[in-house]
Amino acid sequence: MAPRAGVPVQFVTPTGDLTDQGKEHGIDFDLARSLFRDMYLARRLDTEALALQRQGQLGLWLMSLGQEAAQVGSIRALRSDDYVFPSYREHAAALARGITPADLLRQWRGVSHAGWNPHDHRFHIYSLVLGTQTLHATGYAMGVARDGTDEVVLTYFGDGASSQGDVNEALNWAATMTVPVLFFCQNNQWAISTPTMLQSGSTLHQRAAGFGLNSYLVDGNDALAVHAVTSAAAARIRAGNGPAFIEAETYRMAGHSTSDDPGKYRHEAEVDLWRSRDPLARLKVLLERADTSTAFFEQVKNDADELATETRKACLTLPDPEMSEYFDTAYAEPHRLLQRQSAEHAAYAHALTSEVSA
Repeated sequence: MAPRAGVPVQFVTPTGDLTDQGKEHGIDFDLARSLFRDMYLARRLDTEALALQRQGQLGLWLMSLGQEAAQVGSIRALRSDDYVFPSYREHAAALARGITPADLLRQWRGVSHAGWNPHDHRFHIYSLVLGTQTLHATGYAMGVARDGTDEVVLTYFGDGASSQGDVNEALNWAATMTVPVLFFCQNNQWAISTPTMLQSGSTLHQRAAGFGLNSYLVDGNDALAVHAVTSAAAARIRAGNGPAFIEAETYRMAGHSTSDDPGKYRHEAEVDLWRSRDPLARLKVLLERADTSTAFFEQVKNDADELATETRKACLTLPDPEMSEYFDTAYAEPHRLLQRQSAEHAAYAHALTSEVSA
């Protein structure tokens, strides 16, 4: 699949019909069912995490609602040894890489700075500093190039992050150094309250092409098209053809975070329009027309129910951190000031415990 500018690749329409591109490419229905299950589970995790935040069990949550196809379609197109650098709402991709609900929730519950060991899943910890992960990915990919492997490094970011200096520097470094990195932009139409049309004078994939990257535009709510485009881009990178950029047109159905009220800056009619393009709904229609059994959908729902139960239990049983541990991990080497503060804290905690016991 050659890079295309201006026209998004689409295999399945919002009404569940195959496009000419989809017919030409062919549909792997086993893959389609797998992607549907991944997306369904991710949405259920999102719903449960939102409820936990509203109940005061999480300090914050950033939903991936509406963006599941972009994440699942892309992550499933990679090899297990390809390294991924996410931003902060790639929950669907994280689940697909085997990261547990407990590990996903730790950071948002405030019990640790990160939830998982990135090397175990080839999936880096979340980056809340906007766009910084693209530089991390580019630097890592420079190391991969020097190692001489055919590993692909993928980094996720949003349309808002594309306006950051870090992202533009990463694009330029990646192009000039010809490193094996795939930039995956989830254009969800809003950088908090600023629409994409006010952020950039050109489309995002065209900007990437200006840096010298192979660029693609895909319907980000079409999981099968995203999978195909990501597979094609990754294959070109592995063949030594330099970095690539995918713009996946999708939509953030919820607020930027649980502290955001999107009703203040966007109209409900716009949300309704994108709701009619729901990635899960269109794939379900396609699968039903392909005579997918009712038992399949029932099993997916049961698996999602179990995941929701696991998510709630995991959140409520996460242990609170010991304050004393922070003094030991702030610096790699012993630090006299922290040692003094640690001793002061230990004395205070002992006195407080003695007072309560008395």
